[in-house]
Amino acid sequence: MTAYQGEPGAYGEIAALRIGEPQPFESFEEVFAAVENRKVDNAVIPIENSLGGSIHRNYDLLLQHPVTIVAETFVKVEHCLLGIHGSTTEKALKVLSHPQALAQCHNFFATHRGLKAEAAYDTAGSAKMIAADNDSSKLAIASKRAAELYGLEILQENLADEEWNITRFFCISHTENPEAQHFKIKPDTSQYKTSIAFTLPNVQGSLFKALATFAMRNIDLAKIESRPFRKKAFEYLFYVDFIGEQHDPNIHNALSHLREFATMVKVLGSYGVITE
Repeated sequence: MTAYQGEPGAYGEIAALRIGEPQPFESFEEVFAAVENRKVDNAVIPIENSLGGSIHRNYDLLLQHPVTIVAETFVKVEHCLLGIHGSTTEKALKVLSHPQALAQCHNFFATHRGLKAEAAYDTAGSAKMIAADNDSSKLAIASKRAAELYGLEILQENLADEEWNITRFFCISHTENPEAQHFKIKPDTSQYKTSIAFTLPNVQGSLFKALATFAMRNIDLAKIESRPFRKKAFEYLFYVDFIGEQHDPNIHNALSHLREFATMVKVLGSYGVITE
């Protein structure tokens, strides 16, 4: 079983279908708990979107639970405007969806001033709600799959402001058995990626020294991001993705060097990519 947050038809379910048999949960906290308590084999969590940026809550949860990243996959987000049979944008009053989806469709709302955006907990959940209400005054922004599952009409496709709307998902499993995976689609491990988190002493040049441990070994950094460190005010956690596998000698040496002066280093996982 592969856990995901949301209702059937959510973009998370699309990612989960590439891994195993999808199992929906209401919140990200419940998804992580299901992996930790071994109620599921693994889970998919969105970690960043090409328009909206990082999903910070999931970065925090990666540190709070005994999980390991075992793969990543990318899902193209194709927002559609959905309604019950007979619905129109002229008659409708509200459009329900996840706050991030609503934000990604700013141009649509700018040209449809009569429609009020209303935040809901999930894109597919919004589709499920308006189908259950059978109310033509309410529309939803969700996927084509959600339209099919809940018997809704697609009033408009390609609703997002930009075409390149892609969400990156991590597949996570329990730290104690990260190798016991049976993917529907086998990850491409021809080029591994590794994600780590670390904290540094609050002294001059510490971040420069941290980045130098990778630069001096020609390790290609794919991403770096800072987050507030919840245990101490105005100090920060750093999240870094780089190309390579954590047990490669070059990378092992870089991590050992980093641990010499960093106050905390955690390897979140080394993983390949699952494509459609």
